[in-house]
Amino acid sequence: MNKGLEVVEARWLFDMKPPQVDVVIHPQSVVHSMVRYQDGSVLAQLGIPDMRIPIAYALSYPRRLKASWRPLELTRLGELTFLPVEKRRYPALQLAHEALAVGGTMPAVLNAANEVAVAAFLERRIGFREIHRIIARTMEAHTSTHPDEVQEILGADRWAREKAARLVGRLPISRRGKIRETSLSSASSP
Repeated sequence: MNKGLEVVEARWLFDMKPPQVDVVIHPQSVVHSMVRYQDGSVLAQLGIPDMRIPIAYALSYPRRLKASWRPLELTRLGELTFLPVEKRRYPALQLAHEALAVGGTMPAVLNAANEVAVAAFLERRIGFREIHRIIARTMEAHTSTHPDEVQEILGADRWAREKAARLVGRLPISRRGKIRETSLSSASSP
């Protein structure tokens, strides 16, 4: 879902149409973003896989702080690999694309349901594979509107949190504290 939320973010930050934002799998985590220009050239931002760098930049913008971490050494990298995303393996990414396609309040619902489902997973109340199912069911139950006021977005967020929490609460827990794999698909609709 993190990449899905970044797709939503990129769409709005750079005023892109949703199909213009894409994700690839990059196992080395060295290329953090790429931009393809109309002439076909691609510019990439590379760095060591360390979140201190973007955090430091965010805190010091528009300046850049002197690094206290090891530099990226291109000669030691070997290869950079890029693979297509297998939609079946990453259903949360598909949900983010769907939220963008619907628009309106749906991205807020996506985010809110994700936060509730991830919290439930971290609390061991649901299994990992239930996260995207809770988000999907929450999105399916929501009728997106195109808000004029921030209060409408906050209302959609609040609704999605409550809906996702109800879905989490309905999941049957096994004796070992794990969610049965078929639990969400067999749960009755609210």
